[in-house]
Amino acid sequence: MQEIKIISAYRQSLKTRILEAASDAFSQKGIKSVRMDDIAQSLNISKRTLYEIYENKEVLLYECLKTSKARAQEEMTFIAAQRANVMDIILDIYRSKMSQLQKINPQFYSDLEKYPQLQSFLEEQHDKDRTKLKDFLRRGIEEGYFKGDINVDIIANVFDAINEYMKNHKLYTEFPLEQLFNNMLFVTIRGICTQKGVAVIDTFLTDSQD
Repeated sequence: MQEIKIISAYRQSLKTRILEAASDAFSQKGIKSVRMDDIAQSLNISKRTLYEIYENKEVLLYECLKTSKARAQEEMTFIAAQRANVMDIILDIYRSKMSQLQKINPQFYSDLEKYPQLQSFLEEQHDKDRTKLKDFLRRGIEEGYFKGDINVDIIANVFDAINEYMKNHKLYTEFPLEQLFNNMLFVTIRGICTQKGVAVIDTFLTDSQD
């Protein structure tokens, strides 16, 4: 029985190591250029062992995305619990996202579009995130940082439209990811802010330039 527990613990540890190694490789090099052989070699395990745990590259990529989404949600939940208002939450998420984007090769997003089943998973996640976004906008209105006359459904659609345009026109191949996120976040958010919210953003941007 003890031996079975040890084997089970080792296998779980190995699954975690594989996910971390694969996630880093996919993000930094793009999905297409990373082979299962490369991942196995980076961990000093056989390709057979890798395929016993993840039957193919798409399954491994799906698990990487699922894990990444779960971690992102945990981080947002933690930030929301630690910060007093929506503006503090936005700025914390901005700092975290900018740090992450510096480690991502834009080719990753181009390659991801070639996996329809994974796109379906991302769309399902987006629908859940959209509901949370509207709740967040309502909270910002209540706290006085977002204008009281905005329609949260329209604003959510506007955010979707911006994201879709960037994706469909592959703007991430023309501009740095950090620059795209920076402009998308602050230009759109600033437009729905009250003077109270604008003051927080302007102070943050001014301090960031110092």
